[in-house]
Amino acid sequence: MTLTLHSTAPDTAVHHPELADNAKQNTSNTASTGWDIDRIVALYELPFLDLIYQAQTVHRSHHDPSKIQLSTLLSIKTGACPEDCAYCPQSAHHNTDLEREPLMPLDEVIAAAKQAKANGAKRFCMGAAWRSPTARQLDDVAEMVKAVKDLGMETCVTLGMLKPGQAETLKDAGLDFYNHNLDTSPEFYGTIISTRTWQDRIDTLERVRDANLKVCCGGIVGMGESRRVRAGLIAQLANMRPYPESVPVNNLVKVAGTPLADTPDLDPFEFVRTIAVARITMPKAMVRLSAGREAMDDSLQALCFFAGANSIFYGDQLLTTPNPEANKDRQLLERLGLSAQEG
Repeated sequence: MTLTLHSTAPDTAVHHPELADNAKQNTSNTASTGWDIDRIVALYELPFLDLIYQAQTVHRSHHDPSKIQLSTLLSIKTGACPEDCAYCPQSAHHNTDLEREPLMPLDEVIAAAKQAKANGAKRFCMGAAWRSPTARQLDDVAEMVKAVKDLGMETCVTLGMLKPGQAETLKDAGLDFYNHNLDTSPEFYGTIISTRTWQDRIDTLERVRDANLKVCCGGIVGMGESRRVRAGLIAQLANMRPYPESVPVNNLVKVAGTPLADTPDLDPFEFVRTIAVARITMPKAMVRLSAGREAMDDSLQALCFFAGANSIFYGDQLLTTPNPEANKDRQLLERLGLSAQEG
C-alpha cells in the first residue's frame, strides 16, 4: 500500500456536462488517475450546488441512494490511553473526568452486540483505548470478534497500533474491518498528536492490508485546520492502493479538558463539502457520517446523505461522546425515504 501523492493538474470545471464526465472517472477502488492536493482543493472550491451535483452523480453510479449502512460502536475498554491526541477525552494527558474502565467481560459485549443487531445494525465495531494491545489483550478481543461474528454481524475493531502478526490473529478470529484513522494531513499531524508518528499509523495500515483485512480509515475535521489541510487528508486516503473500503468523516466533538475544547466551530457547509469530496475521490467506499452527528440538525444530516454519506454509527453513544438515539435515527431515515442496507 502506498500513500504517494500523484501530480495531476487541477480540474476546475464547473459546467454540468463536464461534471457528469468527471463523475464517471475513478470507478475502481484499486486504481485512479491520482488525486493531488491542488486538484482536491479545486473540488472544494466549486460552487456548492455543483459540488453536490457531482458527488450525487458519483454516488448513484456506485451505490443505492436509498440505502444507509447502520453500524454500532462499543467502547470495550475506556480511558487512561497513553496517547496525547488533542481531541480525545480518553487520553491520560487530559483532565476530562472520564472514568477509567477495564476491558468489558465477554458476556457484556455479546449482549450489546445482540441489542445492536435487534436495533437493525449490520456491523458491530469495538474500540479499546490502548496504544497497542498486548498478546493477552489481543486474545481477549479475538474471542469477542468470534462471538460477534457468530451472531451473523460484520465485525470491526480499533485497538491502536498493531505489531507484526497481530492483524493475522484478528483475521483468523473472523474480523472483517480494522479501523485506524489518519486523523488529519501529515503537515498538520504534529499539532494534534506527539506520542505516535504518522509512520506508525501507516505501518499499522500496511499490516492490516497484508492480513487481507478490510480497512476503515478516515479523519477528523473542525480541529482548527485549513481547507488545504482537509484536502491533504483526503488526498492521503484517496491515493491509498486500494483506498479504504470504509471512510469515517468525523466532525470534532469538543470535550472540556481537551486542548481543542475551545476550537471555533467548522462551517456546516464546509463539513458537507468534505463529505462530497470524499465521495468523489473514493467512489466505492462507504462514507460514514460519524462523530459530531449529535450536534447536527436533521437538515444538515440530510445534506450529508445527499452529498454521498451512506453509513452512520447507530446508537446513543460513540465510545465516550453522545450520538443520536436509535429511535430518532429511524424516524429521520423514514422521513427521508431511506432504509437500512441489507447484508
